[in-house]
Amino acid sequence: MPRVASYCTTFLKLEMRHIYRQVTGLQRWETFVVCRERLEAEQFPFGDVVVPPVVRSNFLRRAWLKYVRREPPIVYRGEYGALAGVLEARQADLLHVYFGHTGVHLLPFLRRWPKPAVVSFHGMDVQTRADRPGYETKLRALLAEIPLVLVRSESLRDRVLALGADPSKVRINRTGIPLDAFPTAARVRPADGAWHLVQACRLIEKKGLTVSLRAFARLVSVYPAARFTIAGEGPLRESLERLAGELGVSNHVDFAGFMDQAGLRDLYHRAHVFVHPSQLTADQNQEGIPNSMLEAMATGLPVLATLHGGIPEAVRHGATGWLVPERDEDGLFDSMKRLTGEPGVWEAMGRAAAADVREQFEHSAQIARLEGFYDEALSTRPQ
Repeated sequence: MPRVASYCTTFLKLEMRHIYRQVTGLQRWETFVVCRERLEAEQFPFGDVVVPPVVRSNFLRRAWLKYVRREPPIVYRGEYGALAGVLEARQADLLHVYFGHTGVHLLPFLRRWPKPAVVSFHGMDVQTRADRPGYETKLRALLAEIPLVLVRSESLRDRVLALGADPSKVRINRTGIPLDAFPTAARVRPADGAWHLVQACRLIEKKGLTVSLRAFARLVSVYPAARFTIAGEGPLRESLERLAGELGVSNHVDFAGFMDQAGLRDLYHRAHVFVHPSQLTADQNQEGIPNSMLEAMATGLPVLATLHGGIPEAVRHGATGWLVPERDEDGLFDSMKRLTGEPGVWEAMGRAAAADVREQFEHSAQIARLEGFYDEALSTRPQ
């Protein structure tokens, strides 16, 4: 059985559950994880995780490598040798690097390692990073060097093509949803107007949470019993709680914090609508296709979101939800009123959302596609 080394700088942050699903879902390929930091082992148990020890060379050799040979930091700091030793000892056939910025960091290694590698892009890692001189040049070089580039959505494919990636090397690698973990729920339209809206995400600017709150506050004037649950943690939590107070809806909004998979499933089953008005930030941070949105759709929740990133590839406007322009508070509020007010629309959209996820994002089918990409990359290895 072929063996892929799954490289993720941090294994794993709480918001990286989709990577855990990929790593643990492989069937025809063996894998082990290589990382620089192991986090959340209780949330993401995995027995074969290697943190390579970096053995630094002595001062004179390090100075020679840095100033005479002009080697990159990954070499003179010892990381190159440590990683090469692990991959050789574990007889890895392929290296899968998670995230484009990690691929840029590993570019000197990838240029020298004699076996193939793939790099997957997930959203924010297509940023060009104006604060790091030379980064875009290295990113373009990475896209030129590796045999296959994996992206989570068509919109990300367009971004890497704009950076010079060869279209023949780019593959859509959607993250799948384990449907048994998010079964469709039977829901009844609330007779008393107690609509329950939910958004699950990191509490960061890209997720459009201030737009969600402002539109929801206007919905409360229509449905005084409406509720909004925001599941997740992040740097904006305090300011969002303050905004809810300023809008007069603190008693209607629950900041539930981080929730595990079972907790999210139960939350979705209790809710009526999923909200996710993502927006492009000033530094060009973009979504792929939000996993939480797909999980919510699998349970039968219609979606109110934006024309952003990969979202239109998963949400059919007018069929499984409504999409409005980014930062369009009026449009989002109008969609909330329409979804909750027009007879039969909420029910039909929920059924269609669940069916679409089952057809397009089922976990085992996406794993099979990923392993097919591994097979393809392995075939590029010189004989």
